[in-house]
Amino acid sequence: MEDVEDWKGINGQLVTFKNEVEKAQKITFIGSPGVCTPFAELLAYAIRDKESHFIPLLDIGDCHEFESKSYGMVLKEEVSNPKDSDVVVLLGGLSMPKYDLGTDDLNDLINGIIKNNGKIIGVCFMDMFTKANWLDKVNFDCIIDGTLIGVVKK
Repeated sequence: MEDVEDWKGINGQLVTFKNEVEKAQKITFIGSPGVCTPFAELLAYAIRDKESHFIPLLDIGDCHEFESKSYGMVLKEEVSNPKDSDVVVLLGGLSMPKYDLGTDDLNDLINGIIKNNGKIIGVCFMDMFTKANWLDKVNFDCIIDGTLIGVVKK
């Protein structure tokens, strides 16, 4: 994969993501519970006019749809059906070594929920998918990768 576009800041990430999924109606996020969930909520807020779901790790039986509330995006209590998704978004936390996730099982899950000609998008920070050697194991259509640089002021 090669760099094709630069973006800056949270807004830049959200706009880039929104542009990548503009033609989709149903999007499913797959990520680690807790860490990836708030990022999925933020991305789902940027596309709140679309149907979006969240699967923790590979547990399709614990998939929940996002709902827009006055205070932000939340996951509905009832289990939802992510099948026939136009886009599957893999969040970087999945590739963290502590989860030891097999990409074969991940690809099986993706193939079970994505429409024919659907897109697989990675959203991560610090080049996580490259570091985890997933670029040759997952058929990403695009990866939206950011670098975090911070400072503490007192």
